[in-house]
Amino acid sequence: MFAPRSGWGFGCLWLNQLRVGAGGAAGRWAYLAGPARRYRSCGGERPLGSEPAVSPPGLARQTLKEWALLVSPFGRLRAQLPCHLAVRPLDPLTYPDGDRVLVAVRAAEGGARDLAGLQVKYDEALKEVAIVSDTIDPQVSVEVNAPLKFDLNIKSSGSGCVKVQNIECDNCKIETEQGTGILQSVKSQKLHVQTKGGKVICLGTVYGNIDIHASDKSTVTIDKLQGSTVNISTEHGLLEAKYLYTESSFLSSAAGDITLGSVHGNITLQSKMGNITVDSSSGCLKASTHLGAIDVYVSQLGKVELKSHEGSILVKVASSLQAHLQLSGKEVDVNSEVHVQEMTEVHKDDGVIVTGLMNQASEHEKWIKADAPEGTVNFRSQSWFQSLKLQD
Repeated sequence: MFAPRSGWGFGCLWLNQLRVGAGGAAGRWAYLAGPARRYRSCGGERPLGSEPAVSPPGLARQTLKEWALLVSPFGRLRAQLPCHLAVRPLDPLTYPDGDRVLVAVRAAEGGARDLAGLQVKYDEALKEVAIVSDTIDPQVSVEVNAPLKFDLNIKSSGSGCVKVQNIECDNCKIETEQGTGILQSVKSQKLHVQTKGGKVICLGTVYGNIDIHASDKSTVTIDKLQGSTVNISTEHGLLEAKYLYTESSFLSSAAGDITLGSVHGNITLQSKMGNITVDSSSGCLKASTHLGAIDVYVSQLGKVELKSHEGSILVKVASSLQAHLQLSGKEVDVNSEVHVQEMTEVHKDDGVIVTGLMNQASEHEKWIKADAPEGTVNFRSQSWFQSLKLQD
């Protein structure tokens, strides 16, 4: 697969700015075909697609066909393709009214040219731009410049990849099979992403109520999510996020690890066979795994409940934290640097239960519960500065 890079390039798909005139278009839309076709703009004439293009080294790409569609604001893009697709906003200086959707089909020099079966059209009644093909060569790429605020419904098949950048919408739905889905600085009231075997990558900050589902060995990698509710699930792949700022989040994996940086809000984490790591938790945290280990740093306390059925648990806390403690496992190790008052130790069956108050916590303070019936619970203090080592 490919790795995301700065700018508009990803994999073999790289974007360049489209500047397509709509003059002379029949009805509400028209297409302009081939790099040799010319058009007039501001009284001048120049080859279509002649703007400087950024291409990956050794891979020159040519424009096969372009469309300029005159659209109403706040519409929707529907795309169903077996090839790479990239969507970004129009240049606001060139199109201040935001009333165009520009579509370009590109391929490598000497590559595929057959676009039979590709449909690009605008339905004014539905306010919908449709880009649909089941037969287009997977080696081509489709690039779309849409109004800044435009809903998206995108489905790619095969190894087709999807990248969406700097778009705002009420509804954004992206489905891929083996291809990677990349979202960069996207804002959506409802954001749904699903992949059956590819990767999901969120770059910059992604805002909204978010659902991400990754099947098989698909991985989910996130820079920052911010919204009211977040639901993310993987099966055998890694689920990794640097920052979560949400009111409520539910993250789960069947066999993959869950690795989080700084999380805020009410967070629930579940894994059957994977490990769970949280570099810094501020709020309520509930984490459970059957076979994996749990490693959590609690910086600001809500309610924390941790359980590993067959693994061990490491709980690190800020030294000034006030909390009720209930730690149970085959073994419980409380570091002597942690100030615990009224500590009691009860041996039961094959395990031990330790309770106490940290830093003179009152009855109304929050609590930390950790349960590892087949493993060890380690409880120690850690500074906020030490927690930053995992957040490079």
